[in-house]
Parts: sequence; C-alpha cells; structure tokens
Amino acid sequence: MIVRRLLQRDSLHSPLSRRSLLGGLVSAGSVLALGGCAGLGATGARFDASSLSADPTLLVTTTRKPVNGSRTKPWFGPERATTMTVARAKLVAPDESRLSLAAVGLGDWRLDRVEPVSTEIGDLVAQAGGGDVLIYVHGFKQTFETAALDAAHLSDGIKFRGRTMVFSWPSKAGLFDYAYDRDSAMWSRDDFERVLSSLVSASGGGRVHIVAHSMGTMLTLESLRQLYARYGDTVTSKIGAVVFAAPDIDMDVFSSAIHRIGPLAGKITVIAATNDRALALSGQIAGGMTRVGAAEKAAIEQLGVRVIDASDAGWGIINHDLFLSNADVQRVIRRSIDGTPA
Repeated sequence: MIVRRLLQRDSLHSPLSRRSLLGGLVSAGSVLALGGCAGLGATGARFDASSLSADPTLLVTTTRKPVNGSRTKPWFGPERATTMTVARAKLVAPDESRLSLAAVGLGDWRLDRVEPVSTEIGDLVAQAGGGDVLIYVHGFKQTFETAALDAAHLSDGIKFRGRTMVFSWPSKAGLFDYAYDRDSAMWSRDDFERVLSSLVSASGGGRVHIVAHSMGTMLTLESLRQLYARYGDTVTSKIGAVVFAAPDIDMDVFSSAIHRIGPLAGKITVIAATNDRALALSGQIAGGMTRVGAAEKAAIEQLGVRVIDASDAGWGIINHDLFLSNADVQRVIRRSIDGTPA
C-alpha cells in the first residue's frame, strides 16, 4: 500500500499500539460508523474463537534477509535473501481478562520470538496436524514484525480455524520506497509459488486460503498464474478463498492475469473502495492508471470475479486497511472462506 499510516509505527513498540486504539474506537462506534455500509451485511454469525488464540504460533515464510540469525528483533530486515526462510513465530495474545485493555478493544498481539526450521512449509503444516491454512501476504511499507502482527489480527478477527501463515517479502517500510517494494514483491513470486506448491501437494492437507493486501495482491496473482500453469485444473480443489483487499494492480494487468488462471479466478473476491486515498496516489505514480482496488464495482465485475464495494465502510481519511479495521469487511472474508454468500 502507499500510505499505511499517517503516523509512524513506533507506537507498535509501546504497550498500546495505534492499531489497538483504532480497534477500540471501532468497537465503541461500530453501530454508527458502519451501519450504512453498502454491499456488506450489517449482521453476521458468531464465530468460535480462532485457532491462533488457543495456540499463538504463526507459521512464517519470508524472502527477507535474516538479521542476527533471525533470533532477535527485528528478526528479518528489508534486504532480499538468497534463500527463503521457513519458521515458526511465537506470539503473545492479548490479555482477555475482564479488566484488561483487550476487554474494551484496546489489547494487542506481540511477537515474542522466531524459530527458523529446516523443512518445507508443507511438511511443517503436516507435522502440526494438517487442515486448512490461511496465508496473509502484506502490502507496501511493512516491516516483518508489522506484517506478522497484521496476520495475527486478521486471523483472530475472522476467528479462523486452522493454521495461519504470513508470507513476508522484502519491503523497506519507507514512504518513498515504492519502486523498491514493487520490485521486491515481484522478485518473490517464484518463492511464493513454491510455498503454494508445497502446501497443495502435501498429503492430508486441507484447503489453502489467501488474503493479500495492496501490493501483495500483485505478487499473489502472479504466483497463482504460475501455479496454475504447473498443475492446471487439478489444483482447483486445493485452493480455497482468495481475497484481494485493496489490490494495487493495474486493471489491464489484472484482466490479463485473470484470464490465465482458469477456474482459480472463480475463487477471487476483490474488496474495493473508490475512496481509497492510498490507491489514488498509487494510480498517479502509475501514470494515471486506476488501480483495481479503487475502481468502480461494475468495472471489476466485468472481469468475472466477485466484488465487495467497501466505499462506505471506512470513516478514516485513507480507507486502505478496512480488512483489518472493519468488522463487516472481516465478515466478508470469513464467509468467503466458509463458502457462503456475503
């Protein structure tokens, strides 16, 4: 994404992060702020607790270069690694006690440590008992830590039952490093295809669900195209929901790729908002080309994918992180995974 926060993310290192504060405000004012959301259900089913809250272990695949052997913070930096790392990240869940900050929506996840492993990700999931996997692919201007914590927020927010993974590519996490981040995302597409291939070919594995945000959608779409070219229609049953949240992709590029992934295109849900300020800036950088995530719903639907118009879902000035901050948008993601209508 182009502008993830107006404020620097130094607050994530404090006991009360800006995202936690946002979550608390959203919880307190959700009825008034979200009641008029077009295309999104105002009510939804109650879901059981997430698997991540019970076992706060996040699976990690990253093409970032390790820092200090990835044993101490910041674990992985912005440089590109020669080989992809597979790891487990141990998280600390928010304190859910009655008098805690989490009780009023102000708690936060923390990343405690990272444990690299020398095995393929498909084998690691099999060792953990198999089942469905949710992969989060982050966007522009992200550190490894913020990407991992966003994956935790997403998984817990939709109450995902299964293993959660973050695929983190080398982002410099700087406002003026858009070109570097874009190239790093595309440079990582072969490794992400390797991750997907390992998961879909693992014995006893469940479905693979993907939520990709902003610039991460371009990487994901390219990897899906490569995956389909390798396996063809046989991979269709292994891929579950594919959610593109605020996709930072040129409409022409998106259209071309969609027509090359066969039935996988039918798995895609696009969450778009015409008032996404970050994508408006991205479009200017791209020579005035509208990004998919900021296009009109009808224009995207012509490409044969499912579209959720979240233009009325945000009350901020950026409206680029609705998949993390908006409960109705998270219900859409959960229903996509469950295979039920939005």
